[in-house]
Amino acid sequence: MPGSDPVEVARTVVGELPGLMPFPELPGRGVGADILGRTAGLLVDLAVEVVPSGYRVAARPGRDQRRAVDLLRWDLDAVEQAASEAGAPRAVKVQAAGPWTLSAGIELHRGHRVLTDQGALRDFAESLTEGLIAHAEQVAARTGSRVVVQLDEPALPAVLAGALPTPSGYGKVPAVPEPDAQRLLAEVIEKLAAATESPVVVHCCAARPPVALLRRAGAGAIALDATKLGDVTGSFADELGEAWEEGTTLFLGLVPSTQPAGEARLRQIAQPALGLASRLGFGRKALAERSVPTPTCGLAGATPAWSRRAISLTRDLAKLFADEAEQ
Repeated sequence: MPGSDPVEVARTVVGELPGLMPFPELPGRGVGADILGRTAGLLVDLAVEVVPSGYRVAARPGRDQRRAVDLLRWDLDAVEQAASEAGAPRAVKVQAAGPWTLSAGIELHRGHRVLTDQGALRDFAESLTEGLIAHAEQVAARTGSRVVVQLDEPALPAVLAGALPTPSGYGKVPAVPEPDAQRLLAEVIEKLAAATESPVVVHCCAARPPVALLRRAGAGAIALDATKLGDVTGSFADELGEAWEEGTTLFLGLVPSTQPAGEARLRQIAQPALGLASRLGFGRKALAERSVPTPTCGLAGATPAWSRRAISLTRDLAKLFADEAEQ
């Protein structure tokens, strides 16, 4: 979400999205509020610091780590206050970088990415899992709501493709084999699902997210940008169709994350979802039963007015899907 006032934003999301409320993030506050810094604030017995090239493993918690922890605590206080004023949401969705995006974005002391060291990779995955479970328990205790965890994996396609640059910038980090990527992700998902007793959502906004891998890893829902998918055919259509057929919910990014130049017409915004259901051979009832409309990505780059409008449009899309199913 845009802005820097966690109390105001918490009131907005609690009031507008009482069914499934995303725990608000305010990356505009800087270090410790972005996806990597915020996730690092959840880690147990591991610390990071900010260096010129980004986030790096630290020997002990310092100013940067404490800032991330403090920002998250303030956000939790704001959500608790908003929930006490407006009533507890039915469910709260908390988000954090997944193990591959986290380990791709943080450096070891010598400058290489965490994912290049098997021991460090394992330590970060376990620390992330433990910290996320503790965070989910805190959110549940403070709000009285069921908690759903979402793992954000924007870097996963680059990890699988061997597209991440080395510290020198002249080479590429070797690709991680799909079975290895799936195995680690599955271990994290299994523990999170058992602790929260809820399906785990995995978000990847690439044009061709690794849907089959995520489904095999145990993702109960897959969040993607439906406006980027284009003409869904071939093996990718098979992946999406199998996921939907086997009960995986699709979080379909449809509402623009920033205000579009023209008028935002609901039917036009819904068209990628309607077209997808048709191409995959599903009736429109599937959209009402097996999908969740969302913005295409985070709303941090939007104006406050558009962020509220985008939230309203997602609710309207859900109603449209339900109406289409009835007809």
